[in-house]
Amino acid sequence: MNPFDMSNMGAMLGAFQQKMDEMKRRAETTEVEGSAASGKVVVRVTCAYDCTHVHIDPSVTDDAEMLEDLVRAATNEALRKARDTTKRNMGELAQGLPIPPGLLGM
Repeated sequence: MNPFDMSNMGAMLGAFQQKMDEMKRRAETTEVEGSAASGKVVVRVTCAYDCTHVHIDPSVTDDAEMLEDLVRAATNEALRKARDTTKRNMGELAQGLPIPPGLLGM
């Protein structure tokens, strides 16, 4: 199939939309986890960037400033993993489509 054949454009766009919808559903249900202090602080987020879980071990609650740093570190790790997973999924989505390199930010 010639990717630049305009007669196939409608079918190609329909398939692309279907893949985008599936990717969105997957992002909403795929969870990644970040942790700090050897798992004493754990943050879980979806790849749609919704926080679904926070666990804080009572042993780290004595120092509020340290706890803030640990929560921030765990959250940043979880968000980085969510971005990496989303980027990888976008690469899968773009396979087989006539998209110029770099257009999707990959």
